[in-house]
Amino acid sequence: MRATVISTGPRTITMTSTVSTADSLWCKNTTSYGKGKRSSEMQADKMGSNSEVNLRSYRLAGLLKGNIQRVRLSEAGEEKKEGRETVEGTSQFCTCLEEESAQNSVADPFQSPNTDTTSLSPSPTITAWEAGWNVTNAIQGIFVLGLPFALVQSGYMGLVLLVLSAWVCNHTGRILVACLYEEQQRIRHSYQDIVEACCKGLWPNWPGLGGWMVNVAQVIELLMTCTLYLVFSTSLLSDSLTGMAVPRSVCSLISLMFLLPCLLLTDLRPVSTLSLLCSLAHILISLLVMLYCLSRASNWSWSSLSLSVDPEDFLVSVGVIIFSYTSQIFLPPLEGSMEDSRQFNAMLGWTHGAACIMKTMFSLLAVLTWGATTSEVITDNLPSDLRPLVNLCLLAKALLSYPLPFYSAAEILCVSFQLLFFNLSPDPAVSLYSKHGGRGVSRPALLVRGTLLMTSYLLALLVPRFSLLMGLTGSVTGAAMTLILPCLFHLRLHWGRLTLRDRLIDVGILSLGVACSVSGVICSVKRLVEGL
Repeated sequence: MRATVISTGPRTITMTSTVSTADSLWCKNTTSYGKGKRSSEMQADKMGSNSEVNLRSYRLAGLLKGNIQRVRLSEAGEEKKEGRETVEGTSQFCTCLEEESAQNSVADPFQSPNTDTTSLSPSPTITAWEAGWNVTNAIQGIFVLGLPFALVQSGYMGLVLLVLSAWVCNHTGRILVACLYEEQQRIRHSYQDIVEACCKGLWPNWPGLGGWMVNVAQVIELLMTCTLYLVFSTSLLSDSLTGMAVPRSVCSLISLMFLLPCLLLTDLRPVSTLSLLCSLAHILISLLVMLYCLSRASNWSWSSLSLSVDPEDFLVSVGVIIFSYTSQIFLPPLEGSMEDSRQFNAMLGWTHGAACIMKTMFSLLAVLTWGATTSEVITDNLPSDLRPLVNLCLLAKALLSYPLPFYSAAEILCVSFQLLFFNLSPDPAVSLYSKHGGRGVSRPALLVRGTLLMTSYLLALLVPRFSLLMGLTGSVTGAAMTLILPCLFHLRLHWGRLTLRDRLIDVGILSLGVACSVSGVICSVKRLVEGL
């Protein structure tokens, strides 16, 4: 005879039974009760002394709530039951427990240790298509306008790089998300979690230090990206209002006014909608440029592409081409916010494939049309009657591209400040991009977002030669976040499960990332010094 006291909030339930119900697996084996009743009871008592099993039974009983009362056995009745009646009653009770456990494991995935990996995102907010538009927004950015010039500088090898870079960045994106999982369970939820897991065992303070360093690198790169979009939109607006003699500072302020609604973004869904509009603007720009190039097909020449190129120009072109595909910073939270994360690899594949086709066609047609006279920004080659329409589309694209990196940087900063100043740890199962349930932005979050917006605005006004500074920042943080760190993480966390081919691929991409980073830093510093 055993008595179990179960507390479920304000109520207390007393359950008396002749056998232990601590584990439903043991209950299945009690059908051969009979003569071994005494030994089974001793085994049950031994199991009941295990605190971990008792904790699981209390948690399960707490979930059953009122259903337990219906199967509660009275002490007097149990004393009268013998043999098979006791076995049948116990089996029915165990069956009820198993059914309730299965139902609750489906209803609440966080109560079951054997939950499917797709249920670890408690607040799915976006579909695979919406995630795809965000990735497309990231890899079809303003860098696309410089791809034709990069192709001129790199020759025929540039065509190979356009295809190879798409495959490399698709691969590093997949292995980065794979580092979030262990044994098909999503146990990590951000870039910072991956870094901390890789640093464990190296040095006592390295996990925390590594996590903060990667957060700083992410915020710097995202802030520079936001500033680049603001600078670009200011330039386009200034060019469009040339006849009105509007100062550049006023144009920058007008662009800032259009971006003020970004302060109120609390959900990834509106960001995805803006990314969709940005992608549509990009498609319109590409179609306009390619249609004009096709109209000039009679003047095409392949002489602008060659196999012999200047080494320094080639290295700069490699950086431009590779970093036009960067989206790794956004991938961990995007994958965690998807309704069905099993569609992530397919989504990443078709977005990078479509981007590769679009970029290759766009760059090749522009080079065939303008040849050696191709400008650093391809829109400068357009005729005067077509340029205003394209510039208007580019202005819309620049303003619509701003919310994604801004929202990402703001979420990272808000969570970091929450941990730093308030010593509050958010639920690790909740993505940084999870839905906020329709709540407005809190005052501290609004302060962080306002500071971030004003910082990008001041950088756009004050920093001289920003394009070179952006190239330097991209060579340091971009190469690390896109090529180097994903391969290092994959080798560190999944070494024992990787084939020789997978290891060689990761080492090759890692070497490429180091070479791009070092060469990019050297070229950027050299040009910054020459420009002083």
